[in-house]
Amino acid sequence: MRVIAGEARGLQLKAVPGKTTRPTTDKVKEAMFNIIGPYFDGGKALDLYAGSGALGIEALSRGMESCIFVDQNKQAIATIHANLSHTGYTDKAEVYRNDSLRALKAVGKRDVAFELILLDPPYAKQQIATIFGLIDDYHLLAPAGVTVCETALHIQLPDTAGPLIKEREECYGDTKLTVYKKG
Repeated sequence: MRVIAGEARGLQLKAVPGKTTRPTTDKVKEAMFNIIGPYFDGGKALDLYAGSGALGIEALSRGMESCIFVDQNKQAIATIHANLSHTGYTDKAEVYRNDSLRALKAVGKRDVAFELILLDPPYAKQQIATIFGLIDDYHLLAPAGVTVCETALHIQLPDTAGPLIKEREECYGDTKLTVYKKG
């Protein structure tokens, strides 16, 4: 696993030990950022089910000014910190060990909007509809922002969710990427 492009291009990233997380493959990560970027001119990102932090770090490498990383797994949090230190992005990141729904509520109280929200939940624990509701309730997506969901191939996400409209859906092996923007 590595950073695909940008200023940290080529740096290797650690994976979370054990089998509790499913890292996004480099192929899927590259496809994701080619769809939504591929580069950014600043902005804030939220990596909600961060795992190793690879998606948020990729966003930082490609130009996001800051990223909030959230995961509830203790080993994932340690891995995110190690990867941020290795890539030199510690000062551009906030890392929280928390449940995704509680984290969205906490972030929502800060009156912040994100240009990029990355959702890569464990395939067996999909709560996308609830998450979309909280993103809408707390106005977490900036007007020109993008939300990207990585799911299993068989998961069907809605065409609309509050103000979010499905822009694009692409499949890569057993992984599906779905991109939402504000309508």
